[in-house]
Amino acid sequence: MNVKDRVAIVTGSGQGIGEGIARVLAAAGAKVVVNDLVPEKVAEVAGDIGALGHAADVSNVEGVEGLVGAAIEAHGRVDILVNNVGMARDGYLAKMSEEDWDTVLQVNLKSQFLTCRAVAPHMMEQEYGRIVNISSRAWLGGPGQANYAASKGAVISLTRTLALEMARFKITANAIAPALVDTPLFRGLKEEVQERLVKTIPARRIGTPEDIGNAVLFLASDEASYVTGQTLYVCGGRSLGAG
Repeated sequence: MNVKDRVAIVTGSGQGIGEGIARVLAAAGAKVVVNDLVPEKVAEVAGDIGALGHAADVSNVEGVEGLVGAAIEAHGRVDILVNNVGMARDGYLAKMSEEDWDTVLQVNLKSQFLTCRAVAPHMMEQEYGRIVNISSRAWLGGPGQANYAASKGAVISLTRTLALEMARFKITANAIAPALVDTPLFRGLKEEVQERLVKTIPARRIGTPEDIGNAVLFLASDEASYVTGQTLYVCGGRSLGAG
């Protein structure tokens, strides 16, 4: 999959899924821009893969403008945008605070709106772009995840709309919906909880950040020019049932 010398911004790439995506794209020859809230994490990952690092909060305009501006200043263009940054504050709806609702929607959805809006003019001018938005299998719904599921469902709707608006500029927009992935968050769960969750996956294993990175690599590549507006489940079959 050809991404050689393409400039790729990956939000939330200081650890976990985002780090895996950044490493896969860099290994394939992309010029990656690593982003995270924590400067130390940005520096570590960027140093490992020889990438530009830029610490910023992409849930606000100032952070997004700084990130995109840094990419343009360093490389002159943005070819690939991977919106990976996200968070969860689970709780049943009747007890969910307004703050927990607003914060999750701000980080998971508004960040993607802001970054897509920021890179769109550059991609339209150069008539090339790949936007890959990370959603989640959880958009299908799950108890205690009203805010998270709503945000990830909205990501899919945003992606489909972007695909329609951007197609004539040779820009594609697609979403990836992972299920359980081996991240620090998952490893922080009790062992019995991990075992129970793995049993809900037909493949009988959780995904790796590299699994998600490989899916992103395809959608971000030159070869995926006729794929747009789609949601790719990378979930070991979990999306096929209600578990």
